[in-house]
Amino acid sequence: MPHGSGPLPPPGRASGRAPGERRPRLRAGLSYTLLGPAFVAAIAYVDPGNFATNIQAGATFGPLLLWVLLTANVVAMLLQYLSAKLGVATGMSLPQLCRTRYRRPVVWGLWAQAEAVVVMTDLAEVVGGAIAMHLLFGLPLWLGGLTVGAASLAVMPMRGRGQRRFEVLMAGCLACLLGLFLRQVLGTGSPLSTAAGGLLPGLSGTESLVLAGGIVGATVMPHVIYLHSALTSDRYSLSLTPGSAEAGGGPAADPDRPLRRRLLRLVRADVLIAMGLAGAVNVALLVSAATLFHPGVPEAAHSLDAAHAAYGRLVSPAAALVFALALLISGLAGTSVGMYAGEVVMGGFLGRRIPLLLRRLLTMAPALAVLAGGVSPTDCLVLSQVVLSFGIPFALVPLIRLTRDPAVMGRWTNRRSTTWAGWAVTALVIALNAALLLSLL
Repeated sequence: MPHGSGPLPPPGRASGRAPGERRPRLRAGLSYTLLGPAFVAAIAYVDPGNFATNIQAGATFGPLLLWVLLTANVVAMLLQYLSAKLGVATGMSLPQLCRTRYRRPVVWGLWAQAEAVVVMTDLAEVVGGAIAMHLLFGLPLWLGGLTVGAASLAVMPMRGRGQRRFEVLMAGCLACLLGLFLRQVLGTGSPLSTAAGGLLPGLSGTESLVLAGGIVGATVMPHVIYLHSALTSDRYSLSLTPGSAEAGGGPAADPDRPLRRRLLRLVRADVLIAMGLAGAVNVALLVSAATLFHPGVPEAAHSLDAAHAAYGRLVSPAAALVFALALLISGLAGTSVGMYAGEVVMGGFLGRRIPLLLRRLLTMAPALAVLAGGVSPTDCLVLSQVVLSFGIPFALVPLIRLTRDPAVMGRWTNRRSTTWAGWAVTALVIALNAALLLSLL
């Protein structure tokens, strides 16, 4: 995406290559599949909010809610695929399409709530990173949060040298998280029977229902639904034949139809691989917590600090170190993705950008304020999930409406079964998050 302020260039821009010229298909296909935009989105599915909910689920109920986590991961695959498909089919992001198809008051309202989602997402990432800095180096929480914010700001210029490098970095972070938590599972000797016990659907009272809603709410992230469509629209515009198709219309006479179909196949593979790896991280975290903390260490469910101490006491200091490192990587990568999403949100809904440093300061200020004010970090994470629960319908409803509309998607519109599945998922997510919100209030 372009940097700086001012109006955005028109979507679906040409790549500057001669008409009909293509990159080598094998090389482009493999690189897109293995390290594509879905890996950037997947980082949001292993953020500090996921750490908190998965540890709480495992410590409180053992493997009981593992089926909820797996179901939420399948839901995430569907939603991220629809977002990615929207970008490939139209050459525009979800916020851009909302701006072109909805009235101005609606667009401004969607932008305002999306910015609130970005701020609360950043709050969770910065708080999680601050906790990790405190656990690793003994830094005060406010100083740890400031360090995490500055580090994430240093990562962002990498995007100016190509979106690809940022994707590779996020894929590397996801691979590190997977490796660290697989080490935790192996180190705790978690038997397969522990995980198998949570594969059958079942709940245990109101508290488990509320926590199930929290798992889904921490999994479905509105900001990466906006971001994923922008990442794939950028990727598609680099492969378009100049002048071959108008962005957003999906014309019937589309010379790039074979390319678009190929990219959609690669998008599916990209989403399945990236979301599958993110799901494996979450499963490893929940299973290790269920093995170690249930039922003898209930205090591990109440804070990340207590979980860190329990890993060190029950396994080894190395296990506690692995947990803190994973939390730090999660916070750093998550806040970088959140900043990127913030640019996409403002650029798409309003057609404007603000300087990156100013955005970093504005989104980080609430997190630093609550950390410096002595507010419980766990309470901060809960607050962020409450606000995110408000933002989910505002992302999902336009996403389903647009991907089912032939005027937007052309020949790439959803099948009827996909649309119904999308509406069912949207209703389920909204209902579960409403239950979570009511319980917290």
